[in-house]
Amino acid sequence: MIVIAIIGILAAVAVPQFNAYRLKGYNIGGKSDAKNAAIAQEAYYVDYNTYTSDFNNLKTYGYRQTQAVTVSVNGAGNNYTVVSYHGSGDKTYTLVGPEGNITSN
Repeated sequence: MIVIAIIGILAAVAVPQFNAYRLKGYNIGGKSDAKNAAIAQEAYYVDYNTYTSDFNNLKTYGYRQTQAVTVSVNGAGNNYTVVSYHGSGDKTYTLVGPEGNITSN
């Protein structure tokens, strides 16, 4: 009986902690994709001297989208914006470049 009570207490502590770590992992996936898309934007800029709004161009420059992460890009001239989020996460990440920082909301 005592063993069952101890297992119940441990489960009550472990399950919420596990869910928090899982959510953090999802969010990091979204943040990572924003950074990787920005790196691909910079590689595109080196060749064309402009940023792209065509997501397929980023794939040509090495960007690989993480499963369940949605990314949108908007680029023209000397500026670009990347917005990404994981479908199971609770944060949206935005990077305005060049030389921008990733912000979340």
